[in-house]
Amino acid sequence: AGRLLAERHRRHRLAEPLLPARFDEEEAAQGEIETVWRKDGAAGAVALRGGRLVGYLVGAPADDEVWGANEWVELAGHAVEEAEVVRDLYAAVAASWLDEGRSRHYAVVPATDREVLDAWSRLCFGQQQAYAISEVTATPWPAGVRKAEPRDVDRIVELAPLLPSHQRLSPVFSGHRPAWEGDTLRAEVEQDMATDTIGNLVAELDGRVVGNFEVVPVELSSMHTGLARPERSCYLGFAITDPEVRGSGAGLALTQASFAWAHEAGYESMVTDWRVTNLLSSRFWPARGFRTTFLRLYRSIP
Repeated sequence: AGRLLAERHRRHRLAEPLLPARFDEEEAAQGEIETVWRKDGAAGAVALRGGRLVGYLVGAPADDEVWGANEWVELAGHAVEEAEVVRDLYAAVAASWLDEGRSRHYAVVPATDREVLDAWSRLCFGQQQAYAISEVTATPWPAGVRKAEPRDVDRIVELAPLLPSHQRLSPVFSGHRPAWEGDTLRAEVEQDMATDTIGNLVAELDGRVVGNFEVVPVELSSMHTGLARPERSCYLGFAITDPEVRGSGAGLALTQASFAWAHEAGYESMVTDWRVTNLLSSRFWPARGFRTTFLRLYRSIP
């Protein structure tokens, strides 16, 4: 299995060299598979041809409170020699998942492997979340953006809920609600602001804070792990601008400042992610130079 995943990752890195090189090696790739296999409730299947392994798939449940009654095929959860084998592997495990009442299925797939994406689509999986990456290069600090200060806490706490509120609108319809609110949110903002390794940035317009972006070490991301976690990379983990100033350039300036901060901090790449159905995000981030690396696919039965 490690051989198959290492081969998949090498092909992936030909399209996106910023991905971590260490998983080109079979031993490192095997370690990622074993991590997935050790998760509670993990189950899977292998495909053999003439006694030779030509594919594997491993799935495991994540937090039901967040994802519903679910099963996840994560970043290292599958690799095949031929795309069509994916359909046989999923068929071998999906019935038992459904028998256990786990009807929400997720699969994270390299975005550059069109044949494998097509195989998943013919299993009724659709795109839900895009993972993306960009180089970090020397970037001038833009006018109108600065590092957040304690005097900004009230305004940041006011702006932050606008993001999940937007995600609940059409055509995203996200049912996920963040754990933070009220005093919890305020405490997190204050803690992040006091942490030197976090870039908490605000944009001002006419003396008023109208946007807030936050860049953190990629190690703080629960999504960009393993195969999706490059060395010396940071994570653009939060981005919001006041809808009233949309089109003013505040988002552009905050993006530029995020790259400027990341370069000053010594990072070489930046990752982020967005809901594919979020029309604003799915157009804004690729236009800022982010390239999609993985796609989280989703199927609900029925």
